[in-house]
Amino acid sequence: MSIVLTHAYYLSTDPKEHRIMKPYPPLGQLYISSYLKEHKVENYVFDTTFSSKEEQLQFIQSKKPDVVAIYANLMTKVDVIGLIKILVAEASYGFPKIVLGGPDVTYNTENYLRSGAQYIVIGEGEETLHQLYLAIKNKSNINDVSGIAYLDNNKVIKTPARVKMKDLSMLPFPNRKAIDMQQYLDTWKNNHGKSSMTVSTQRGCPYTCKWCSTAVYGQSYRRRPAKLVAQELHMLKHEYNPDTVWFVDDVFTVSHKWLAEFHKEVIKQDAIIPFECITRAERLNDQVLQQLKEAGCYRIWIGAESGSQKIVDAMDRRVKVETVREAIQKTNKLGIETGTFIMVGYPGEDEKDIAETIHHLKVANPTHFTITVAYPIKGTSLYNEIEGDITIQPDWNTSTDRDIDFKRTYHRKFYDFAVRRIVNEVNYHKELLKGENKNLIRSLKLKTKSIAALTAMKLYKG
Repeated sequence: MSIVLTHAYYLSTDPKEHRIMKPYPPLGQLYISSYLKEHKVENYVFDTTFSSKEEQLQFIQSKKPDVVAIYANLMTKVDVIGLIKILVAEASYGFPKIVLGGPDVTYNTENYLRSGAQYIVIGEGEETLHQLYLAIKNKSNINDVSGIAYLDNNKVIKTPARVKMKDLSMLPFPNRKAIDMQQYLDTWKNNHGKSSMTVSTQRGCPYTCKWCSTAVYGQSYRRRPAKLVAQELHMLKHEYNPDTVWFVDDVFTVSHKWLAEFHKEVIKQDAIIPFECITRAERLNDQVLQQLKEAGCYRIWIGAESGSQKIVDAMDRRVKVETVREAIQKTNKLGIETGTFIMVGYPGEDEKDIAETIHHLKVANPTHFTITVAYPIKGTSLYNEIEGDITIQPDWNTSTDRDIDFKRTYHRKFYDFAVRRIVNEVNYHKELLKGENKNLIRSLKLKTKSIAALTAMKLYKG
């Protein structure tokens, strides 16, 4: 009896990501693969990133697994549903049990079950999938498996929630040998001059930002021992030699005690690889910044999502905009690159808030910034708040939460142009900071686009 672990992200069919070309491997499934392997469960990982659905189906057809476990998130939902419908309908695949996991299944359990999945894994996957596999194999009582959902007589049955894994030292390193890691390294190197890999050191997040989904790991904080993380970095350094590492954790410096131990261990184990991470401004100070730099950190993403304190408070971010600004400036001075995330179109945001965000970005001057228009993810506090104000709710099977819209202060198009306004106005300011009119034509183009976007914003303000 065997399991195929797979997902439904196909890089070749994603024009935006194909332009960016910064793919990362399915780290969560590699963790599950190594856990199953450690427990003597035959499993295969079919990574679809550089493949097609046709190749994926051929692989499943050749293996005829008893279980196909598919990772589903907001971005891949539509393709996951399409994949399920093929697997449950065609005998050539052996009618495997379809098990789904990932962040999108927790609050869409019934929809996925009615789309053809037999079982839903709610929360962390390692222990649950292993026990579910054993129950299927031994034909024992499925109800004894915590953390799953299934249909029985057309009714959704949910077993008791699984207790989260407390000791993350129990987790083996991700089974990176199950996929072609070199494709990722080469793609990064060929497109950006540097290769990159991902590492996870924690699960859960103790903070309560209203727009953020905690569907898999919950509002918790559990950390792998710093010594083990350093061992993993040492292994990556000698087996794959990546130029950089991206720590996928929500708040890398949440524990200063853990960070001090990490700093000590990477130096001790000769495990330093240049890395970037995400954190919160109030979890940075002079000592922490120095430890990060000495441990190899070259870029820190410091979130705030807005330059307006009114909007930051509405998001329940629990941080002062001034604190974020100072943290970015201090990090810049230390020679570490900075990044920040901006969200526009949050409930209650008006033109004044957009102006404050532009001012914030100009003064803070992060090296990089990304912008998105706010959208409500089911299961979040934001979704619960705006549910009664939803204006566009497309068919679930053919859309994602990104397609949902709700009553905003202004027309949705206002915020699309606000994104353009922010990007061009802030980048224009960055050109001015370089001095000596280094690229006058570029500066004029940016300013022209900024003014055009502002004009469009005013048209849609009503």
